[in-house]
Amino acid sequence: MNITVIGLGLIGGSFAKTLKGLSAKNRLIGSDLSLKNEKKALALGLVDECLPFEIAIQNADIILLAIPVDVIEKQLPFILDKIKDSQLVIDFGSTKLNISKVVKTHPKRPNYLAAHPMAGTENTGPDAAFAGLFNKKILIICDKELTNEVLLEKGITVFEKLNMEIIYMDSDAHDRHIAYVSHLSHVSSFMLGITVLNMEKSEKNIFNMAGSGFESTVRLAMSSPEMWSPIFLKNKKNVKQALSQYIEQLKLFEKSLDEEDGNSLLEFMKRANHIKKALNK
Repeated sequence: MNITVIGLGLIGGSFAKTLKGLSAKNRLIGSDLSLKNEKKALALGLVDECLPFEIAIQNADIILLAIPVDVIEKQLPFILDKIKDSQLVIDFGSTKLNISKVVKTHPKRPNYLAAHPMAGTENTGPDAAFAGLFNKKILIICDKELTNEVLLEKGITVFEKLNMEIIYMDSDAHDRHIAYVSHLSHVSSFMLGITVLNMEKSEKNIFNMAGSGFESTVRLAMSSPEMWSPIFLKNKKNVKQALSQYIEQLKLFEKSLDEEDGNSLLEFMKRANHIKKALNK
């Protein structure tokens, strides 16, 4: 297949690298606003060739959009305007509802597949890409009934080659649930990083005292601000709802500290321990 990847960072680069490694018959075309990223992707062998955006989409069987969600909203209608009936456009954005609304009445809506891989690291750019990023990870496909059945199967075939576990939901449910299991954890990590940096005037103390717990909790604070800022804004309603509930729990925890209520603190942590069962499933 001819596959065009727009956005050659961690997600797009890993997608390209994995497919390129699976079959020599797969031809990977890359396109990125950053010439530096394009050169790096070529040097690392992530793609076979880099072309300007408009040319890169012309003869692709599959076009993957691995770019910030606000850019997807702007570019997706333009891409659908240009493609043939046989071409499939997939986006890997972390929000879905606004994107789905933008192309709801587009004549080529059946050529679009909304997908979100629950995969990633805190690292960014082509250097961060690696084969196997998507292995055994969850892939959420949204509004599958709106995608042409033949093209949907084409996309599913690719995802299965990446060894992903596919689940389905509508865009509204996706954005609501993902606010809790992904977006809130990133907000928490970013703000924890800021809190510690503000409190600890000497960075040396942070690095000397930080244990594995702090490192794992704050790891997400190293994620790309350029990618995450649009995500928070595009899913504002759900993120705010998740934040309100999180802040309420923090206040209750603070109240237990003020009252030196050890039993209450114990109960909080015991309830939180139940997350282990959910994650082990």
